[in-house]
Amino acid sequence: MNSLVTWFTIHLSGTIGKEAIVFLISLMPLLELRGGLLAASLLKVPLGKAVIICVIGNFLPIPFILLFIKKIFAWMKRFRCFQGLVARLENRVMSKSDQIKKVEFWGLMLFVGIPLPGTGAWMGSLIAALLEVDFKKALLAEILGIAMATVLMSLVSYGLLGALI
Repeated sequence: MNSLVTWFTIHLSGTIGKEAIVFLISLMPLLELRGGLLAASLLKVPLGKAVIICVIGNFLPIPFILLFIKKIFAWMKRFRCFQGLVARLENRVMSKSDQIKKVEFWGLMLFVGIPLPGTGAWMGSLIAALLEVDFKKALLAEILGIAMATVLMSLVSYGLLGALI
C-alpha cells in the first residue's frame, strides 16, 4: 500500500492540491482512509485537517455501496465481459464474510476498523450489502469502524505511536 500511496502522491503533486490528493486517495478502494492518512503525513497536511478530509473521503461511497451494489452487480452480470469480475468480487467478499456473520454489528465494525490488508469500509460495505445487513446497522458499524481506523492510522501515520513509547 505504501508504494501505491507514494506513487499517487508523487504523480498528482503539482497538478492538484495536497488536500485533493488526500481526498482522492481516501475515496479509492484498497487505499481508503489508511492510504489517505499516509499521503497526508507525506504531504505535511496538518493532522486535524487530514482526519476530516480522510473520514469524508472514506465515508462518501459507503451509503451508495450499501444501497446499490447488488443492483449494479445484477446489471453487470447481464454482460458477459463483466460476469467473471462480478463472480470474483462476490467470491472474495463472501470468503471474508464468516468473520462478520457470527457477530454482525461488532464483526463489521472491527472488520472496517482494524487496518489490515483486505479490510476497510469498501469491503465491509460489500459484505454488509451481500449479507443483507440492515442499512442503519451497517452504516453505524461502518462509521464506528472508520473512527477506530482513524485513531489507529493517525497514531501510525503521524508518528504519535513512537512518541508514546
